[in-house]
Amino acid sequence: MCYRLRPALFVRICEVGIPMSVFEDYKDELEHFEQMFGRERGRLAVSLDRLTNALVLVGQHGVYCTSQRNPAVPAMDIRIVAQELAHAKELVQSVMEELRQAKENAR
Repeated sequence: MCYRLRPALFVRICEVGIPMSVFEDYKDELEHFEQMFGRERGRLAVSLDRLTNALVLVGQHGVYCTSQRNPAVPAMDIRIVAQELAHAKELVQSVMEELRQAKENAR
């Protein structure tokens, strides 16, 4: 499923077994967002995109890995991973907002 989101990354991981550095793999995105938001907020924006993609992949996986007790819900480990990713995303968003407010207050 991940090959739909990042085909080059999926192929590289499957062929080599080790992904490239995030700075190499997402160079274009990092440059774009760092120019738009500044270095720190740009990197956080790319991090949010990565977390969002991970949540999507976990959600897709949860469709097939259901709980044995209740087949209508994902397995417990899938739910825990999704919750942790959502919490990490929320924390990154809060830091981005604080950086934005600090920049506005400095003006």
